[in-house]
Amino acid sequence: MEKLGLLRQRLQKLWLFSPERLWLLSIALNRRGHWIVAFAIKQLNTILYHNSLAPGATVGRGIALGHYSHGIVVNRNVEIGQHVKIWHNVTIIAGRPTRREGTRSIGEKARVVIEDRANIGTNAVIIAPRGECLRIGRGARIGAGVVVTHDVPPGATVVGPAPRVLLRDGSGEDHDDAAPDVASAGVDDTSQAPAGPTPAYTEGGSAETGPDATPGRAAQP
Repeated sequence: MEKLGLLRQRLQKLWLFSPERLWLLSIALNRRGHWIVAFAIKQLNTILYHNSLAPGATVGRGIALGHYSHGIVVNRNVEIGQHVKIWHNVTIIAGRPTRREGTRSIGEKARVVIEDRANIGTNAVIIAPRGECLRIGRGARIGAGVVVTHDVPPGATVVGPAPRVLLRDGSGEDHDDAAPDVASAGVDDTSQAPAGPTPAYTEGGSAETGPDATPGRAAQP
């Protein structure tokens, strides 16, 4: 299996039309002022892989897009560091100004900065607050389906709320039972998992629960 994985990585590096290569090429062309050609490369990337990767973004080396970047949306005013992994169906949005005055937007535009070796999980959404810079720290991990609207410290892990299970009894009424977040609670046996509060991200990738837990700054869906 390890040899197969190494072979796959080598073949991906040889693939000239990978989404990563096309994105980096469009960025390089855009920086040199060839914005028409950059836009054409961006459109080719969209047709081949069903993504939307802006040439105006800043991307470091070693960028990896999971599942051939299907569904990934990254607009301009986004800075991505080195060796960052972004899984499919991720949305990263920035660029909204501070406020509006009539029909004109004024003030500094929002930015998203993702530092080196961060990992963005499937279906995650990162939205910079209006006129502010949202920063994902070095080595941070964003869980699947999480909506992030505030800074994430380096090495932290952001997780979503526990899923909800709706049961229907013979009377036809729905009962809302909160399914436990087994991974964040640290319980291996699902039958003994507590239905506690939603865990918040912590330094070092662990999760805290209970009244003394430090609240996360990521907006949960």
